[in-house]
Amino acid sequence: MGQLSFFSAEARQPCVGDLAGLLCGPGQVLGFARGRAARVSVGVDSRARGAAVVAALGERGVQARVELVEESLQVTTAFRTDLTGLSGQWLVDGSKAVPDGFALDGGVLRLWALASGRWIESGYFLGLDPAAPDTHEVLRKALATSGLPSTLLAEKAGGPALRVVGRRRLERLAELVGRAPHGVAERTWPAA
Repeated sequence: MGQLSFFSAEARQPCVGDLAGLLCGPGQVLGFARGRAARVSVGVDSRARGAAVVAALGERGVQARVELVEESLQVTTAFRTDLTGLSGQWLVDGSKAVPDGFALDGGVLRLWALASGRWIESGYFLGLDPAAPDTHEVLRKALATSGLPSTLLAEKAGGPALRVVGRRRLERLAELVGRAPHGVAERTWPAA
């Protein structure tokens, strides 16, 4: 790869706002104490993926843990005041919604890929929240605006997910998310 994009995860400081990437996928945000605190949680498919998400959140100053909740693994933060911005942006009348004017950058894409990304055949899938179908098309458009046109896949086709295919698009995605974090399997990380 040549020069890093300004929007690449490796060209920017990790920040709490990157947790929006978990919400692009199957993550949830929950407000508490009349909006004075919030927490973020996301289901993961393995302890290794959970540990990688916990480490990535730690890089952003957010402590989290992996726990078994109703027979599935969840990465959960504590209730924190610095997560109320995400709660205010991503919750509308108690339902998950993509904020108006939402733009993806490398840090957000990195956490999205880390929590729910995977390779299937020659395409890279970014998992979506099956409980929030109204977010799917909005996120597809945001991904396209980032230079990553994708196909929206329904559950019966391996989704819900956004599928990115093509050498140039996959190179762009790999550039934006940066190198795979330590311990992350190749089958789950974008590469050209």
